Amino acid sequence: MCGIVGYTGHREAQPVLMEGLSRLEYRGYDSAGLATLTGKDLRLRKSVGRISELAAVLKRHPSPGHCGISHTRWATHGAATDINAHPHLGGDGDIALVHNGVIENYALLKRQLEQRGYRFRSQTDTEVIAHLIASYLKDDLVEAVQKALVHLKGTYGLAVISPRFPGMVVGARLGSPLVVGLGDNETFLASDPGALVGYSQRVVYLNDHQLCALTPQKWEVLDGESATVSATVHSLDWEPEDTDKGDYEHFMLKEIYEQPEVLERAMAGRLHAAGATAHFGGLNLDPQQLRQVERVIMTACGTSYHAALIGEYMFEQFARIPVEVEYASEFRYRNPPLEHNTVVLGITQSGETADTLAALRESKAKGLRTLALCNVVGSTIARESDGGVYLHAGPEIGVASTKAFTAQVTVLALLSLYLGRMRHMSHAAGSRIIDELRAMPDAVRATLKCHEAVKEIAAKYHHVNNMLYLGRQYLYPVALEGALKLKEISYIHAEGYPAAEMKHGPIALVDQDTPSVFLAPHGAVYDKVMSNLEEIRARGGPVIAVACENDEHIEARADDIIYVPRVPDYLQPLVVAIPLQLLAYHIALLRGCDIDMPRNLAKSVTVE
Repeated sequence: MCGIVGYTGHREAQPVLMEGLSRLEYRGYDSAGLATLTGKDLRLRKSVGRISELAAVLKRHPSPGHCGISHTRWATHGAATDINAHPHLGGDGDIALVHNGVIENYALLKRQLEQRGYRFRSQTDTEVIAHLIASYLKDDLVEAVQKALVHLKGTYGLAVISPRFPGMVVGARLGSPLVVGLGDNETFLASDPGALVGYSQRVVYLNDHQLCALTPQKWEVLDGESATVSATVHSLDWEPEDTDKGDYEHFMLKEIYEQPEVLERAMAGRLHAAGATAHFGGLNLDPQQLRQVERVIMTACGTSYHAALIGEYMFEQFARIPVEVEYASEFRYRNPPLEHNTVVLGITQSGETADTLAALRESKAKGLRTLALCNVVGSTIARESDGGVYLHAGPEIGVASTKAFTAQVTVLALLSLYLGRMRHMSHAAGSRIIDELRAMPDAVRATLKCHEAVKEIAAKYHHVNNMLYLGRQYLYPVALEGALKLKEISYIHAEGYPAAEMKHGPIALVDQDTPSVFLAPHGAVYDKVMSNLEEIRARGGPVIAVACENDEHIEARADDIIYVPRVPDYLQPLVVAIPLQLLAYHIALLRGCDIDMPRNLAKSVTVE
């Protein structure tokens, strides 16, 4: 779940490795380290805490060399300590290794290695791999890695160097992403292409059970039998400014403000006015096949799950296709009846989410067509699905997802239009939806004008310990998402509910110290939401309302109001989510929280 950066070439490795790690800070971590080679001299530097702590160590004790590996660790086995930080050494310093993932049989392997005289210094599962590779090391580093991998159960993304093979970096992948970057007389290895921005624009994505062997002048990808694989080279279209905060204090705030442009990119080239429909280039299903689909299962985690819930409403309203939304972590272990005319749609920002990937693989194993909706070009889910749609949201650095959520909702609206038009939706209805979608970027720009009002409300309530978020229909998933944002970055306990469900239990939580955020813009169930709001007021609970501009009725019913533009019901999530993101941001800011890197969280969850 953390960052790996490797390098071999003509430059000093330390600055390359440190800059790469800095670009991966958003993934969440609790320690950092690197190892470099100068000829056959191996240097190891690591420190608990932020990368700045490692930088301080390197200022006192530089780590020269033109070949090296580095890592930011998010603790799984063993506490966050200098000893447990990566890289780990194997044998008598014959191997240095960094690792993402979890080795499930590490305890058994550790006992076997201890019986053979290997001495362990850390509490990690990773050190087992280092010693295991060292035990096989003879004349070929790749062969030693390959033999060690046979004994591992679990997931891994590995980068390995050895003083016996100066100038070489070996990588291996199973369930944890790795990408190779290609340069002039230099090669790179990383867990995320964002680490390579500014260094390489040509990348190769490793698949599971593949290894790579890198030297400055040569690279090759190998399969599980050590046979060379013909790998595809992709273009990396990120720019350095994509991973820079610019004038914003935090990446999260920058990404909130990028949302109007993100919606425009998500729709660019996909709206077909003459046909009153949308069109996509990567679904790999023709209209006849799509008309035969009788059921869609959407599977996702976290924020993407909430987007999927909104997609369920859209698909059923506009395409008239039954939809089920499943947590990927549950769906991968269930054995539900799956008809042959079911399509499974995985939704993920990173395209590497372990549970979503496993759910799609299980669906493919059962003969179902799989589609992906993701943001990262070349990601594992994008490559392994039968077809899919990219969000084109650009790199999302903040751990708390914002622009990816609204991009997902937008693309799901386009898909529901596309499927609806090929089934029963009239040309006039399709044209109306296109006009409404095209108006949304400006509606989101107008919504961002609520920023100052949100700041005042945050100042009023940042001290509370509990909050409730309430919405109905399309806004129930947004209530879930608003509560998740607050939990993620402010550490305030928050829950989202369908507003009408309050009286079936949660209303017992209402008191003067527990604000309720009501999502109450004008729509089909506006009057019903007003009735639910009155139930909270009658029990003395403070009410924060998100309402449409010029709503006179809400003024007498709510303690605080955030106004948003009036848009159709199915597009309300795109404007209502904005003030909830800003509210979470400013409450977290006032509470002194680390907004872009909240505690215990990582951006891309690549372990189960």
